[in-house]
Amino acid sequence: METETLALAHEIDFSMWALFARATLTVKLVMVLLVIASFWSWSIIIQKLIAYRLARREAAAFDRAFWSGEPLDALFDQIGADPKGHSEKVFAAGMIEWRRSHRDDGGLIAGAQARIDRSMDVAIAKEAEALQNGLPVLATVGSTAPFVGLFGTVWGIMVAFIGIAEQQSTNLAVVAPGIAEALLATGLGLLAAIPAVIFYNKLSADADRIIAGYEAFADEFSTILSRQLDL
Repeated sequence: METETLALAHEIDFSMWALFARATLTVKLVMVLLVIASFWSWSIIIQKLIAYRLARREAAAFDRAFWSGEPLDALFDQIGADPKGHSEKVFAAGMIEWRRSHRDDGGLIAGAQARIDRSMDVAIAKEAEALQNGLPVLATVGSTAPFVGLFGTVWGIMVAFIGIAEQQSTNLAVVAPGIAEALLATGLGLLAAIPAVIFYNKLSADADRIIAGYEAFADEFSTILSRQLDL
């Protein structure tokens, strides 16, 4: 009897596609949802890795240009009022408000320093939002995917036990397929969650460092302009 049971178990296809095909509709929907979540997470991860690398490269290039000794007005005329780079946008926001704060007679309108600082703060907030866009998705996938997979596993095991009760048999050929199908859902949940959590932490730290660089530049630029205001 045991030999026949083992022979039947060997004949069962335990490939991932076969496990998916034999699963109930509910477990299939869970698996599909987890696969979509995994692909969505990886698309965000790859996009952010590329975007952050470009942002760091752009910030380094602009920093060299800013501290090269070139007049700030000439640098602003070169990059324009609507540049593409994140650091350049912070600089442009400050320069635009600086120029708007001058009266026709060359004097400065009162409160220029505060308006320049607020303009750069708004620009930094916009760039921070763009840099951090998509990270909440990784956090959501990382925190919910294991529970979604666990739901699929619990449902699959429940169906497997119902099948055992209906067939009045607990041999390996009856139990193994249902348990394997159910555990596949948990495996997919972990497969989606683990990379999402790891890269969420890394990308969040990277974004914070980049934003801190923008804030440091804004403080330095504000200090330079304040010297001009005191002249």
